[in-house]
Amino acid sequence: MRVITRGALQTYWERPGREDAEEPLKAWYAEAKSAGWKSPAHIKARYRSASFAGDNRVVFNIAGDKHRLVVHVNYRPGIVLIKFVGSHGEYDAIDVATVGGGGRS
Repeated sequence: MRVITRGALQTYWERPGREDAEEPLKAWYAEAKSAGWKSPAHIKARYRSASFAGDNRVVFNIAGDKHRLVVHVNYRPGIVLIKFVGSHGEYDAIDVATVGGGGRS
């Protein structure tokens, strides 16, 4: 998969108090890059706690659910667009369907 953009992940883990997210986000990124997700079922087979929203959005629990990652997956061309990365508390304050813009690709 082509993941756009790793920089959002790095910016997040470099913020004070977010250092514990670095290794789990790096691991997620490496796995996502080498994945060949063709459907939500492929994601669910690897990430049992992943949840799905409309418009092909997927929510991943990071670092034992302390952090959340929201992405939009365009399965056919194999593109994953990062829409949001934040603490669980920050996640509770967003609308998964609209965070980060439209998401259609």
